Amino acid sequence: MLHIVLVEPEIPQNCGNIARTCAATGASLHLVRPLGFDISDRAVKRAGLDYWHLVSVSDYENLAELFARHPEAADDLWLATTKAPRDYTQASFSPDCWLFFGKETAGLPEDFRRAHYDRCLRLPMVGGARSLNLSNSVAIFTYEALRQNGFPGLQGRGEMARWNTP
Repeated sequence: MLHIVLVEPEIPQNCGNIARTCAATGASLHLVRPLGFDISDRAVKRAGLDYWHLVSVSDYENLAELFARHPEAADDLWLATTKAPRDYTQASFSPDCWLFFGKETAGLPEDFRRAHYDRCLRLPMVGGARSLNLSNSVAIFTYEALRQNGFPGLQGRGEMARWNTP
C-alpha cells in the first residue's frame, strides 16, 4: 500500500482533495501535526466528506512519532520539494513507499530535506512558478508511483471498454 504523508498541512480543502485521491487509489493518509484544520468525526461530517470512511487516516504529533510507529518508512521514503535536485521521473517507487509533502506555505523542514537529500524529488515547472497546489502535487506523485507498479488493485478499464464500437 502506498503511503501519503502530509507534514503540517494548513488548508482543509487540500487535505480533503488528497483524502479523495487516497480513497480512489487505496493509499493510506498520514497527517503530521500541527494541522491547520479539525479532523474530528463531527468536522468531517460537517464538511460533507462522504468518502472519508474509505481512507485509512493516521495522525502523529510530529515526524519522530511517525518514524517511531513506522520505522519501515525510513527505508522507503521520497520527499516532494520544489528545491530538489532531480525530478520525480528519475525515482523508482516501490508499491509500499512513503511519499512526504510539506505544508503549503513552507514545504518540508530543511533539516528533514538535508537528512534525505538523495530522496528529494521535484515536479518540473517553468522558471518563476513557485509551486503547484499541494493536492495536485500529491496526485501526480501518487499516480506515477502507482503507474510504475502496474496500478496494483486498481481497475484498468472503464465501463466503455464493453462497448462494441468500430
